Amino acid sequence: MQGRVAEIAERLLARREWLAVAESCTGGLIAKSLTDLAGSSAWFERGVVTYSNRAKQELLGVPPAVLERHGAVSETTVLAMAGGVLAHAPVQWSLAVTGIAGPGGGSAEKPVGTVWIACAQRGGGALAHGFRFDGDRESVRAQTARMALDILLDRLRRAT
Repeated sequence: MQGRVAEIAERLLARREWLAVAESCTGGLIAKSLTDLAGSSAWFERGVVTYSNRAKQELLGVPPAVLERHGAVSETTVLAMAGGVLAHAPVQWSLAVTGIAGPGGGSAEKPVGTVWIACAQRGGGALAHGFRFDGDRESVRAQTARMALDILLDRLRRAT
């Protein structure tokens, strides 16, 4: 992941922009990956782990009705999480992830490995992507973190 993070850093620094993340199923793995790079304090502003629904509501402003209607693992929720990061942090970019890493917690509708990732740009909109990753808890979390960084990097490469 070091190569991805180095390019993310390079692009954010060149744009003089900042990033913040909101993580649920990854429990801080994305923030760890970003801050493993020395000098990340020049472009990474903050990360918040909002594992519970209450944390999503209190720290990110995710409406209770969204969680009740769509559940914590949904496109609507991850978009609200990404928007909540932008509303609460002085940054231009946000990443948000929510999912079911397992081994329990899955259902027929949302099996273990179901993950939603959103990337938002202030003034540039937000995009959410749904995935079904295979493997154990550690594997699902690692795949989620890698994919989130890939999605951010793709958005940064396309940004004007």
